[in-house]
Amino acid sequence: MDSNLHSFSRQLIELRIEHADLDATIDRLADVVPQDELLLRRLKKRRLALRDQIARLVDLLDPQEPA
Repeated sequence: MDSNLHSFSRQLIELRIEHADLDATIDRLADVVPQDELLLRRLKKRRLALRDQIARLVDLLDPQEPA
């Protein structure tokens, strides 16, 4: 169980880093004219998926209700 928590924590850190990188990339692409709308849409969709994964891992690591 201890190793699972460690791997979940590590995965959470990696997902947060990837999410932050996507944020920066999306911000840079939004400033470029002309914008690649399809690429922006795909990146935003990936960012939302990462946010969902992060939320699930946070729930696993720190459940709100006692099990």
